[in-house]
Amino acid sequence: MEDKDIQNWLTENNIQEVETIVPDMAGTARGKLIPVEKFTSGSVIRLPESVFTQSVTGKFLPDGYINPADRDILIRPDLTTLKLLPWMKDPTATVVNDCFYEDGSNVDISPRQVLKNILQLYRDSGMRPVVAPELEFYLVQRNTDPNQVLQTPIGRSGRQETVRRPFSLDALDEFEPIIDQIHSYSDAMNVKIDTLEHEMGTAQLEINFEHDDPLMICDQVMIFKRLIREAAMQHGIYATFLAKPLEDQPGSAMHWHISLVDGDSGKNVFSNSQDETDTFRGFIAGLQQFTPESILFNAPYVNSYRRFQRFQNAPINLCWGYDNRTTGLRVPTSSPENKRVEFRIGGADVNPYLSIASTLACGYLGIQKSLQPTTPEDSNASNMQFNLPKNLSTAIDILRESETMPALMGNRFSQIYVAMKEDEYNEYFQVISPWERENLLLSV
Repeated sequence: MEDKDIQNWLTENNIQEVETIVPDMAGTARGKLIPVEKFTSGSVIRLPESVFTQSVTGKFLPDGYINPADRDILIRPDLTTLKLLPWMKDPTATVVNDCFYEDGSNVDISPRQVLKNILQLYRDSGMRPVVAPELEFYLVQRNTDPNQVLQTPIGRSGRQETVRRPFSLDALDEFEPIIDQIHSYSDAMNVKIDTLEHEMGTAQLEINFEHDDPLMICDQVMIFKRLIREAAMQHGIYATFLAKPLEDQPGSAMHWHISLVDGDSGKNVFSNSQDETDTFRGFIAGLQQFTPESILFNAPYVNSYRRFQRFQNAPINLCWGYDNRTTGLRVPTSSPENKRVEFRIGGADVNPYLSIASTLACGYLGIQKSLQPTTPEDSNASNMQFNLPKNLSTAIDILRESETMPALMGNRFSQIYVAMKEDEYNEYFQVISPWERENLLLSV
């Protein structure tokens, strides 16, 4: 929109305040709420650079990772992301911002900028990624005591969902008021939802997005997570994107459907009229070879690794196959122009910008190195060898020792990300769990 159109939009919607937000390392919104007059005046808006060194626990990394003075960075709105914030009492808009230093250079540790850098590599190679995520989440009862186990909520019938009801329309109807709220908010914010379904777990839902540009999709996913949480809280329950919130239920994933198109013609470069291309094979091979080095971006927390279990609707390896949902890399049945790869490794807890940036980086390396994938797998890959990193500590070590991923994601960014994950892991390791008290307290 031009400046005049933006001003008209703000006036027509009687906007009083604007959220100026940036996605942090966890993929959540940080920023400031400012009067609309300040937003339209072109005033410089600043945030401390340390907004990108705060872990999910709220702690900041020590000096040495950023400028010791914790300098300010400038934030500038990407006006294509300007949207109405429908749940605020006073008319409020929200907009995603890019970050710059005083000299005009990009903030290299911003997750949004990391993704933009990867997309530039594809543009330089004459290609453009197109993606569509599938985002799973659980609805749970309000839980204000972290020592209490999560419970599924009471549905419209007054009963609690206690058995799995995958793809059940009646089970969806139990949460119709919340689903209606989600659709209402999505329409108001112009978030393009493709489908909604009941997933494998109790009170587990999945939202499928329409395919589009990765940066735009990630902006929508960040906003959409907030939207779903707010819709749930309006009805007295929580929505959680924790990768494994319930012990006896499947985890929640965020699968990426990825295709590459020619930058000029827009034609799918994964296939031609006769066969799949070397680009397609190289992309899959890159995912197979380099995903272990980047798993920390697709399984960023201790809890993330609980999701990777045999026969629990999550992959345990990087086999690939045609329409094989047991593999980590699935190629859905499609026409040549819709040829795509479904990357099934990431959890619902990921930062979407870093998840898709690292995934595209792996595929890019495979294409550039002309790698060849393994033979496609027809059998149940859950019976095969477990070859993903099994815990956060291992994933941290692998990324720290990697040369390829920091070279693409950014050396300084990677150092900060690894240090942040180490800090989070160390905090977790200080906590004594109920399992230890139950099984070890009087038995060892």
